[in-house]
Amino acid sequence: MKRILIIDDEASITRSVKLNLEALGAYEVYQENDPRTAVHTAREVRPDLILLDVMMPDLDGGEVAAELQKTPGLQHVPIIFLTAIVSNEETQGREASIGGHDFLAKPVDLDVLVNTIESHLED
Repeated sequence: MKRILIIDDEASITRSVKLNLEALGAYEVYQENDPRTAVHTAREVRPDLILLDVMMPDLDGGEVAAELQKTPGLQHVPIIFLTAIVSNEETQGREASIGGHDFLAKPVDLDVLVNTIESHLED
């Protein structure tokens, strides 16, 4: 099973994504709701992929991503940003990225999320 870490300050979102992904039987999902401890959690979990919220208190997703990419053993872990800044309609039909990382609009469609995850895990 592939390990996925979701980092989002909203526990309801991490819980929902965790339940939906784990129900598929292909993923072991870990959740972190404090961006200040996200890098520590990622070091412990050693995820195959990270889902990362953009807007969080204290540290935003860009700052967390920069820290993750400087951390030995985590530099090449794919990151997919999740954001409520744009709508699903605004991202349809085009590739969307922040700092070279794909992003998906919240609320995220499970099929779109799984397809995006799988495309990164195949690389």
